[in-house]
Amino acid sequence: MTYVPFFVHGENRSSRWLITCDHATNTVPPDLGGSLGLPEADMARHIAFDPGAAGVTRAIADALDAPAILSNFSRLVIDPNRGENDPTLLMRLYDGSVIPGNRNACAEEKERRLNAYYRPYHDALAALAARRDDTVIVAVHSFTRQLKSRPSRPWHIGILHAYDRRLSDPLITALEAEPDLVVGRNEPYPGHLPGDAIDRHALHHGRLNTLIELRNDLIATEATQAAWGERLAPMLVAALAKTNE
Repeated sequence: MTYVPFFVHGENRSSRWLITCDHATNTVPPDLGGSLGLPEADMARHIAFDPGAAGVTRAIADALDAPAILSNFSRLVIDPNRGENDPTLLMRLYDGSVIPGNRNACAEEKERRLNAYYRPYHDALAALAARRDDTVIVAVHSFTRQLKSRPSRPWHIGILHAYDRRLSDPLITALEAEPDLVVGRNEPYPGHLPGDAIDRHALHHGRLNTLIELRNDLIATEATQAAWGERLAPMLVAALAKTNE
């Protein structure tokens, strides 16, 4: 069976929304031996993927009757949310863990992984985004409550954006009105890395976009993932209406 480095959920849906999940899974493809030499406990951590993000992605897509695209390879194999020249594209050390399978990865191996996993994912994302002239991209990620030897992060949810704030601003306003949420703008990370997925597929094309970061302990079960998807979908619809686009 041919290995496919991405999944498309709701492929035939015609909505202008496109939901993406760059770090959906901790899968290491068979041609890498199914392992990068890390213990199972490390592969279950945020260093290998965004826990809970895939379920939220599907839930938002279902609520909006929209297509979604999800990666099918660990971010440690090669990170689809980095530009091809980004030094963190292929990580050898992440949050205190050495990645044995990447220790000796040379330029040729990096190029092989780009061709095998990264570029097919981005080609598929580009094709989905190009189906309509008014595509709106919503990227779904999750973050860990605390990195090793770092302070605890206070946010329940972060909304990330670069210079295009058209969709993010009204979404942040709506979230900040929720009494049970601590909301971060461009937290816990900056909202723009040159060559990242939003830069490549939204900013360069003038497409409305936002990136949602959920704290992963809040989306640890199918039930909480579904609940967040159902909570966020109407907020996204209302935020889009406020853009008048």
